[in-house]
Amino acid sequence: MTDGALVPDSPDGRSDTTPAPGPYRPGYELVAEQILQLIAEFELRPGDRMPTENELAARMGTSRTVVREAVKILSAIGRVRAHKGRGLYVADDEGMLGSSRWGGFFLPTNLDHVYMLFEFRRVQETAASRLAATHATPAELRAIGAAAETCRQGHLTGQPALFARGDEDFHLAVAEASHNQFLVASVREARRLQHQSSTIALHGTIGGHASEAVEEHLAIYHAIRDGDADAAAAAAGVHIDNTLLDYRREIQRRLFG
Repeated sequence: MTDGALVPDSPDGRSDTTPAPGPYRPGYELVAEQILQLIAEFELRPGDRMPTENELAARMGTSRTVVREAVKILSAIGRVRAHKGRGLYVADDEGMLGSSRWGGFFLPTNLDHVYMLFEFRRVQETAASRLAATHATPAELRAIGAAAETCRQGHLTGQPALFARGDEDFHLAVAEASHNQFLVASVREARRLQHQSSTIALHGTIGGHASEAVEEHLAIYHAIRDGDADAAAAAAGVHIDNTLLDYRREIQRRLFG
């Protein structure tokens, strides 16, 4: 992954700027990154029409098939809409942190943006955990505990999808327990943007932090259950910091082997 545009020089969309000797990355991943860079370069806004698949293929020196696979990824993460017979459009995004309100500045393939997003998540989630320790109801505590257990079971049974579901439920349950709807909305939207970068850059994998994440979730849960706001905030900060460290390591591994 690089912050600049990639210029593929082979039919499958691979680029001669891809760091060597890093592992092979499918052409559609690189083209998905290029399409996002093009949207930013042209300053396209939600609802704006994009070049056709044929035009994108010609511009990027790749096949229409590779472009179509890239568009599928971008459609799945809510950045592009494909209308049959009408073409491609920048997706309408009414999210709190989405392109319609934040100028479309967030690029899931830009490491600086991803790291800034982690910084923002740290602010959000330490605040949410601190408030949850004060405001969580018994039902909300049960929801947080159940989500932590789902995440643990996903890790123990080797089911990434179950782990991911538990992880998502856990962070949103903590936000809900803060009783601050602004935090709930911002946590949800920041995690959505995080998912975009993971889908493209990490294939949606969870990296090597799963075991530690399970224990970190439990530390957050126990602090909230005990009503210890300082401990809850500290545990949330540790969790986000370690998640970022894992992301950095995984990106480094994928780029440079």
